[in-house]
Amino acid sequence: MIDLSNIEKYRENNRIEAKKALGGLPQSIWETYSSFANTLGGILLLGVEEQKDKSLHPIRLPDPERLVAEFWRIVNDPARVSVNILTDRNVQVQRQGEFCIIAITVPRANRRDLPVYLDGNLRNSYRRNGEGDYRCSPEEIAAMLRDAEGSSQDRRVLEGLGTDALNGDSIGRYREQLGKTKPGHLWNELKDEDFLLQAGALGMGADAALHPTAAGLLMFGKEAEIVREYPYYSLRFDTETEEERLCSSSEDWSGNLYDFYLRVCGAFSGYALPDGSAASSDSAVYSALCEALANCLVNGDYHGKRGTVILLQKNCVTMSNPGTFRVRLSEAKVGGVSDPRHETLMSLFHLIGVGARTGSGLPGIFAVWRKRGWADPVITESFAPEGITLTLPFGKEETKIPQTSERPLNRGIAAFRRRAAIEYLTANVTASRAGLSEALGISHAAAGRILTGLEKEEIAVSDGAARNRVYRLKA
Repeated sequence: MIDLSNIEKYRENNRIEAKKALGGLPQSIWETYSSFANTLGGILLLGVEEQKDKSLHPIRLPDPERLVAEFWRIVNDPARVSVNILTDRNVQVQRQGEFCIIAITVPRANRRDLPVYLDGNLRNSYRRNGEGDYRCSPEEIAAMLRDAEGSSQDRRVLEGLGTDALNGDSIGRYREQLGKTKPGHLWNELKDEDFLLQAGALGMGADAALHPTAAGLLMFGKEAEIVREYPYYSLRFDTETEEERLCSSSEDWSGNLYDFYLRVCGAFSGYALPDGSAASSDSAVYSALCEALANCLVNGDYHGKRGTVILLQKNCVTMSNPGTFRVRLSEAKVGGVSDPRHETLMSLFHLIGVGARTGSGLPGIFAVWRKRGWADPVITESFAPEGITLTLPFGKEETKIPQTSERPLNRGIAAFRRRAAIEYLTANVTASRAGLSEALGISHAAAGRILTGLEKEEIAVSDGAARNRVYRLKA
């Protein structure tokens, strides 16, 4: 909750919206309600005006109790708003001297309530960006509807495909690993088709024949068959020096999730940690890297327009997958809550000893990093298109991205840091170079470049000079 007694310190941004509301409830607040619910949440302030210098100030709001009653009437009307996600504590009337401010805190909606839309029309679904509310694209609405489904996305039986859509060598490698991990498992003695049926990689279709499930296709499929089902499917692994690169469309390997996992984990094993040792010599770090990779693959929305990108740099690894969080980030960091986008994929990784299926993945990774004295991992979420990025720094500070490189992946990491900076400004109102440097685990110079870049884009404004300069989001 923002400090309403010092409201002049705040500016409108992607988490704060101010309205005078002198003529009653503005119609535009419902678009903002939808956008906050469908994005990261936010606060609606009624009885507040934005002055010429962009600062916020309270005004005399006549009859705030009537406005609150009108708000509750409309938000509870399913013909106007698809779902009310608020409780009494989300709507408060606060007095600041002679003024009254209505503060409406809109949380991020539970995935099963998505999308939150208006007037009975799914097309009236909105999201929030740095410039305000925007109407969601059909692709964004479809992604939210998929996440709202009760069943896991990867259990669907793909009746248009036969078992020949799967790569036999990939299946053999997986079963070999299962034999090593669980030598006494009953499924080890089954024939391939029976094993895949038991594991959920194959399913029985309406024609009484076996077909790959979505999980089976993603985990063991041939890249050409995967792309027919998921046109935007893309896996990429790259290193800063370009010594080792991997792309799912290169046609010299299967291109499926399991073989990608094996190859990238192989690259992790020889990675040099800050003390000069190989990552594989530190079992906790190596296991955390492999589990983070599995989590990235299990939670990707492969219908999304972004690909999965793993970038191994000198002092950090960055993992980016398409899709948004299905639980609140604060819950994911604490652990105990598990809501994978692909439950069967998660089971397949768990079967070979990867992941605990308890929602403890992120807390365990953070614990390993803190025990080593390294900077905390950084997680960012972006929209349009949706994506999640996890950056794992090796050491107390992330490696600076080479400014001379024009490679798309490096430009992508810069974009991830830019979005993280915007989220930091949203949560903290203002940021100094030192503050952003510490929050993102990057150098002061890198933080300065990001902030001055946001100012040049007219996303942020600065106050003060030299070392005392701070930045805030432009309204």
